[in-house]
Amino acid sequence: MKVSYSWIKDYLNVNLSAEDCAKVLTDTGLEVEGIQEVESVKGGLKGLVVGEVLTCEKHPNADRLQKTTVDVGAETLHIVCGAPNVAAGQKVVVATVGTTLYDDKGDSFKIKKGKIRGEASVGMICGADEIGMGAADGGIMVLDETAKAGTKASDYFNLETDTVFEIGLTPNRSDAMGHIGVALDLKAGCAAQGQQFDLKKPSVDAFKVENTDLKIEVEVENVEACPRYASVTISDIKVEASPEWLRKRLEVLGLSSINNVVDVTNYVLHETGNPLHAFDAAKIKGNKIIVKNLEKDTKFTTLDEQERKLHADDLMICNVDEPMCIAGVFGGLDSGVTEQTDSVFLEAAFFNPVSVRKTAKRHALNTDASFRFERTVDPNTVIWALKRAALLIKEVAGGSISSEIIDLYPKPIEHFTIDFSYETCDRLVGEVIDRSSIKSILKSLEIQVLEELPDGLKLSVPPYRSDVQREVDVIEEILRIYGYNNVGMTGRINASLSIVPKPDAHKVKERISDLLTANGFHEALCNSLTKSSYTDGLDGFNKDAQVVLMNPLSQDLNAMRQTLLFGGLESLAYNINRKVSDVFLYEFGNTYNKYGDGFVEAHRLALWMTGVKQEENWNVTASKVDFFFMKGVVEKVLQKLGLHQGVVSSTIQSDLLSEGLLYKIRKKKVLEFGAVRKSILKKFGIKQEVIYADFNWDLIMTMLKDQKTKYKEVSKFPSVRRDLALLVDKKITFAEIESMAFQCDKNLLKKVSLFDVYEGDKLPADKKSYALSFLFSDEAQTLTDKVVDKSILKIFTTLEQKLNVALRDGTLK
Repeated sequence: MKVSYSWIKDYLNVNLSAEDCAKVLTDTGLEVEGIQEVESVKGGLKGLVVGEVLTCEKHPNADRLQKTTVDVGAETLHIVCGAPNVAAGQKVVVATVGTTLYDDKGDSFKIKKGKIRGEASVGMICGADEIGMGAADGGIMVLDETAKAGTKASDYFNLETDTVFEIGLTPNRSDAMGHIGVALDLKAGCAAQGQQFDLKKPSVDAFKVENTDLKIEVEVENVEACPRYASVTISDIKVEASPEWLRKRLEVLGLSSINNVVDVTNYVLHETGNPLHAFDAAKIKGNKIIVKNLEKDTKFTTLDEQERKLHADDLMICNVDEPMCIAGVFGGLDSGVTEQTDSVFLEAAFFNPVSVRKTAKRHALNTDASFRFERTVDPNTVIWALKRAALLIKEVAGGSISSEIIDLYPKPIEHFTIDFSYETCDRLVGEVIDRSSIKSILKSLEIQVLEELPDGLKLSVPPYRSDVQREVDVIEEILRIYGYNNVGMTGRINASLSIVPKPDAHKVKERISDLLTANGFHEALCNSLTKSSYTDGLDGFNKDAQVVLMNPLSQDLNAMRQTLLFGGLESLAYNINRKVSDVFLYEFGNTYNKYGDGFVEAHRLALWMTGVKQEENWNVTASKVDFFFMKGVVEKVLQKLGLHQGVVSSTIQSDLLSEGLLYKIRKKKVLEFGAVRKSILKKFGIKQEVIYADFNWDLIMTMLKDQKTKYKEVSKFPSVRRDLALLVDKKITFAEIESMAFQCDKNLLKKVSLFDVYEGDKLPADKKSYALSFLFSDEAQTLTDKVVDKSILKIFTTLEQKLNVALRDGTLK
């Protein structure tokens, strides 16, 4: 937001330099991001002086040129001039050698010493357009006879300069959206530093209703969207160009002058932060204004000549026949003030910030008015701003106030009270601030002390300070004016140290990221917003638990994700559509659900793989990813985490996976993985198989808190391996056999591996063959065949009795 320092000085008799002023504003929370010196004429007329033409005679070598001698105070210059109106005795503007001129279009050129048709010329006698002071008229600018040769042109024209601050206004500081609000903060900041300046707001006491010849009724149908609406009419005005003072005030902020009436509304907006709108009263059909919502898709053409389709929630300012303005956002094409306007209906209002924001977003409009209404304007200064604008319109456009002020404010927004505790303030600030200083700061911020309590104050906060709702907000206000730099640092730092072992979450993530990257995966960062319809028809997702946005950017981003799956599938589809069909992705991200009045965020790790594991080359045939490849990656992750022991797996089918495995550790679901259903893939236009894994990362991190690292000596003695080929029922899983084997021998048995599975015509229909290896080791001694044979016999006997397994060939003794 741009703020003019000279404008601030209209209200505050401050004598600080621009740099010091910027520092005070920044210290109080209005961060000055840039300081710009602005000149009313580009270049500031530097190098230009008043000159007196002493002689003027025809050029000997050119009929249209004149030879002149010009007194510029310090010296007399010989200048060749081509203007037809140059004459001896004139006072003129002279550009000396080396001066850079900027014309009325902003283009620049430099004055050089030279010869024109054989005659020396040192400088240039300027026209108004050549120095940016007017339009071209074919001649030089002739000054008043009283002008003194040698006077700087900037002094002669009383050229004004201004300093403009670029303030990075945060959304909570709606009170500082006008120059008066910034001046109030500057006053408070200076007072805290011991410098007292008086703040004087312009008076509106001169406001007077002169007749009631132009009455326009007002009706507000949607009071919730428009809590306050005020208006007044002004007749017999003359719409024309704005006076210079008004035009310059707006131009210094980068605004273009429109006409005197519109410029007044923009002036008051930047003065007070209250947007206003002026309607041509003659275009208000039925002499009635109705503030209401219209039917969806009603067409309306705005000032930028764009025809827009309205939403049913868009609040409109209408006459009895048609809409005239999008409330708080943008005016209509046919209702604005033009040179033919002789009477205006002036509006000042307080519109609901949420309503204005939604409407502005829907129509992609970002105006000065919507910027302020979205952040909340002061509802209780509406009438003051209306009177101020009316008086300024009378000043610059004439006319008379032709109606009483209409003020529809059925539910006035009152000041609200806050109990403030000195003890809480001292504790949060970290030191004791003088009580009188606290009261002085509150007074400078227009926060009134209603009552002095034994241990604090009862305060009344004005409604325009929507960011000051709680005691801590008041303390923040006190601290920003008192100055964060004034809070001392103690020599001691008090801290409580936790002795509860806790895994470093960031390092754990880094280790797993490194592992996955080494295995060909790329990290994805998918949007937490997703399409709510993705879960339609999926029983595994509770629609009532879905967090749906009230005001989504689009229907494709209208809900918070309940699973990471769909975001990854969008990424896969994006790559596949661009001929990148072999994709391995992983993402650490949150899922979101709503249960009753509470919201739950869960952190998860997801893996996606599709395409081939390795590109085909001269000695490797390309093979597609499959369930078992993902199983290997999943188990690598668990092993890296130290959670690979005690995993219990079971087969699953779900709305998302056509087949898969669920892994439990300590009877808790840690992850599930498998092939994504084709019906899901079809929604994304994916025709190739996708394998997906979903880790409950929050649970994993909780388990790691209890994880203890144990160091075990590597056995000095050789291990012994025994292989068995077992005939088992098809329903028996390897996990069951592995678990039962370890129950039989917890000391010597170190590992059980499945290295072959066979099903075919050579076996009964309900049977399959498992080829298993059993690895034995003893850290204390070398194992003998007798000991190993005894253990393997015990394992087989147990499997035979409990799982009905049999040896495919031979016998065990």
